[in-house]
Amino acid sequence: MNEKQGFDTQAIRAQTERGPNREHSVPLYLTSSFVFDSAEHGRDLFSGDADGLVYSRYGNPNVDEFIGKLCRMEGTEDGIATATGMAAMFGTIAALLSAGDHVVCSRAVFGSTSQMFTRIFPRWGITTTFVAPDDLTAWREAVKPETRVLFAETPSNPGLDLVDIAAVAEIAREAQALLVVDNCFATPWLQQPAGLGADLVTHSATKFMDGQGRVLGGAILGPEDLIEHVRFFSRQTGPSLSPFNAWVLSKSLETLSIRVDRHCDNAEAAARHLESHPGIEHTRYPFLDSHPQKELARRQMRRGGGLVTIDLPGGEPEAMAFINRLKMITRSSNLGDSRSIATHPRTTTHARLTEDERLLLGIRPGTVRLAIGLENQEDIIADIDQALR
Repeated sequence: MNEKQGFDTQAIRAQTERGPNREHSVPLYLTSSFVFDSAEHGRDLFSGDADGLVYSRYGNPNVDEFIGKLCRMEGTEDGIATATGMAAMFGTIAALLSAGDHVVCSRAVFGSTSQMFTRIFPRWGITTTFVAPDDLTAWREAVKPETRVLFAETPSNPGLDLVDIAAVAEIAREAQALLVVDNCFATPWLQQPAGLGADLVTHSATKFMDGQGRVLGGAILGPEDLIEHVRFFSRQTGPSLSPFNAWVLSKSLETLSIRVDRHCDNAEAAARHLESHPGIEHTRYPFLDSHPQKELARRQMRRGGGLVTIDLPGGEPEAMAFINRLKMITRSSNLGDSRSIATHPRTTTHARLTEDERLLLGIRPGTVRLAIGLENQEDIIADIDQALR
């Protein structure tokens, strides 16, 4: 495979291997284990003296193809696939940190990520300091001698706050720590954190990578030496991606840029329409001129993404009524689907946070997250408009 080929060519052609039947599309390898040529071959595979497949928890052709494509798209040396996005977040931190270590984390992260750092890792002696995503001084001052990881989600869910990846990567290097970036909402088509200095990149492949609300999956990507530590942890603890889900996700990567561009076209049009709507208090979208980090968004992202967040002046009752009045847009907690989805973060995805924590993330009682899908632009806007009336 030519490393200089374009993004879409690599997404379609990378890692494709034909079997004895000369399949044009990579077949499914639904097997739990693989056969050894001899007892000695089995010994050599387990000792590392031979290359090959042993057990689908360790490796599988469908999983390997998915990760091979994703590494090319993100510009990383190596990676592993996981059963879910949260398995990727957890596996990264658990594999690399020990009791007594410290994390500096953007406070604008997904609800489950926040819970992981506040409720789970402290039980094992791993502590976290949360900082404002856009305050580089706070990032720098939060670093301690025991800091091992800086963690950022950018753009954030649902506040659409951004972290300056290159600047925080420099802070991490000065501290001899690692920068981990959750790139789920941008995807490698809109943003490539490794090229901006991030050490590891994580994904929930469940979202835009799948793109049709079908399967769960996650990924951890980075240099070979770091991924080897994560691979050892994952091999022993088992958060493996199923071959079927890997096959679906690998096929989905072939249309990622086309789909994400359509998400961006629709989301930006909806955001510009809603920004001046009299029934909306505030509209958030990274590529709007009103977004306080619009220059950073345009510097490190190709497009603004598929999420639009609005605040309704009547608080939770008005937000709930608006969501209930939607006729086409689906009420669900997922995002990145071909179908547009409306969510009330305060009572769903971020319900387990305290009210103060939610307010720091920009989640108010009247906040609604709109994950804009692939329907016709005018139909999405018309449904939002009729619900606002």
